[in-house]
Amino acid sequence: MRGRVAGSAVAAAESAARTAGVSVRQLADLAHLKAVRNLYEGIWRPDGKTPPVTTELLRALTKAGSYVGGAFDGGELVGACVGFFAPPADKALHSHIAGVAAGMRGRNVGYALKLHQRAWALQHQVAEISWTFDPLVRRNAYFNIGKLAAAPTGYLPDFYGRMNDGINGSDETDRLLVTWRLTAPEVVLACAGQHPAPLTEGAVTGLDVSPHDGPVLGTLDGPTVLVAVPGDIEKLRATDPALAAAWRSALRDVLGGLLTDGARITGFDRAGRYVVERKNS
Repeated sequence: MRGRVAGSAVAAAESAARTAGVSVRQLADLAHLKAVRNLYEGIWRPDGKTPPVTTELLRALTKAGSYVGGAFDGGELVGACVGFFAPPADKALHSHIAGVAAGMRGRNVGYALKLHQRAWALQHQVAEISWTFDPLVRRNAYFNIGKLAAAPTGYLPDFYGRMNDGINGSDETDRLLVTWRLTAPEVVLACAGQHPAPLTEGAVTGLDVSPHDGPVLGTLDGPTVLVAVPGDIEKLRATDPALAAAWRSALRDVLGGLLTDGARITGFDRAGRYVVERKNS
């Protein structure tokens, strides 16, 4: 059974790579690890004090048997994903960081990377992969929840502290923790390219976007609550840091509050809204 599941995962990963027009493979040699570091620094644009990763850390992770995968367009590294084992020992993986070069967006390179990571994990008898992402970044929320069918399991306020880079700005770093249960039926379907839209009929709006891109509080009085995020939080952080901070505060209060009260995120729609099912409602 495990062999068939892993074999199907490998086939799905290979198909995703072909569709994206890249080759994806595990990395271990020093030159490739330096290329991963350089790629990440180009994406995150750190201030010089907080690099996303170092070559030495990547070297240690690969030596310890953890996962470093890279996507190549010809001979150029255009995406990478890094993960390490998490409790219970050797049964779960924490995917620490993943990124794709800006010029490759829209080609599903990130999808190919994650499917490669899933196949690698299943071949190593790993049952689930967890990771965090910025819940204000709309494209990442849709990718992780809508496209990969990862299940949000916790809201983490200011998880990394202030990072002062080109993506996070100088605001607090709230994160949403997700768990990717690799053999769950919804994940198998997602990795086969099937991404059903979440059910939103009869939902109320708990947080909306104003005509000027600001957060607008709504109502939580319903069994299903829609929680919107802005169209481009990274642009707001560069052009209007105060408004970006207001969004972070509003999302922490609404989405974080719902999860604290036992609600469950069941999807993220193409309109840029979390779909949240309230407990016992």
